Amino acid sequence: MNKRILSILVENTAGVLSRVSGLFSRRGYNIDSLSAGITTDPNYTRMTVVCKGDELILEQITRQVEKLEDVLSVKVLQDGQSVTRELMLVKVKVTPEQRAGVSAIVDIFRANIIDVGKESMIIELTGNKSKLEAFIDLLDGYEILELARTGIAGLSRGADDIFYPSDEEEEF
Repeated sequence: MNKRILSILVENTAGVLSRVSGLFSRRGYNIDSLSAGITTDPNYTRMTVVCKGDELILEQITRQVEKLEDVLSVKVLQDGQSVTRELMLVKVKVTPEQRAGVSAIVDIFRANIIDVGKESMIIELTGNKSKLEAFIDLLDGYEILELARTGIAGLSRGADDIFYPSDEEEEF
């Protein structure tokens, strides 16, 4: 199975997330990860969708997403030609004696401790999937109480393949 990361620029309208995710569910395709947020122009939202399948299925998904009414642009984010990141928050159960050990792991990964309680710490880490999984592996001796991941956000490198909605001519 291959993995594909789609960067989808859509009009920021009510129900657009439902329409995009609905296309996947109607066709029986799974979404591994989905993140969405407005762009520098609040009229547009960028969605990053990660999906898996054989090459034929992935091409079909890409073409079907491009046909949706609110979709302005679809880019396939290729390894080496794009930058992708994921945010993870991890709540770890720690005693006062264990804090130094967890702090050392946090420093190695350039993560941040964003909350400390009497019996827990919340750690924020940003990176690619392998970095996040390596961090979790090193926390093996500690109890992870909760974990939240944002899903991948990504952009293609360079300025060559940028879609500006204002570049399109108005239709009358």
